[in-house]
Amino acid sequence: MRQVIVSNIMSLDGYYEGPGRNVMVLNMDEAFDAYNLERIRAAGTVLLGRTSFEGFSSYWPGIADAPADPGNRALTADNRELSRIYNSLPKAVVSDTYTVPVDNPWHQVTTVIGRADVANWLSAERERGEGDILVFGSRTTWNGLLAQGLVDELHLMVGPSALGDGTPIFEAPVDLTLLDARRFDGSNNVLLRYAAR
Repeated sequence: MRQVIVSNIMSLDGYYEGPGRNVMVLNMDEAFDAYNLERIRAAGTVLLGRTSFEGFSSYWPGIADAPADPGNRALTADNRELSRIYNSLPKAVVSDTYTVPVDNPWHQVTTVIGRADVANWLSAERERGEGDILVFGSRTTWNGLLAQGLVDELHLMVGPSALGDGTPIFEAPVDLTLLDARRFDGSNNVLLRYAAR
């Protein structure tokens, strides 16, 4: 049976993004990129909320074949491979109102699922295909899934900075079981992998 894996970065004091919804204050370093590639390699489907889908589909498709620019860390070999895999994977967007525009690069590989239908969709999706059902970003979506008992694991990369304000990563109290803690050479980030109870 396939698992639902949430993979997000957060601040040391538990924020999903900083003040003004600024995600760039989080420590998205080479270790973060490498771990995202690890997760996408293990995925068979990507499940996203509308806001994350719109942001990711405007950014990731062009990374794979962007012109070389040695000074641009976004164009590393890891990020180019992530882009190629991401572009081809089936995606599902959770929304009651969204329609994927025809000119969106991921239009052909994306399905929109209404909020009331997500549990049934996940139940069926767990039984077919291979690879994880991966959730990047999408805080509102995965918090809703977590509250319904539909998340198997949370992979939280914790950065070394306390932001003091922003959007909390969790919407409600939750108890988790620690499965693993991992450090990365040359990085101040730590990965905490939890099972949802």
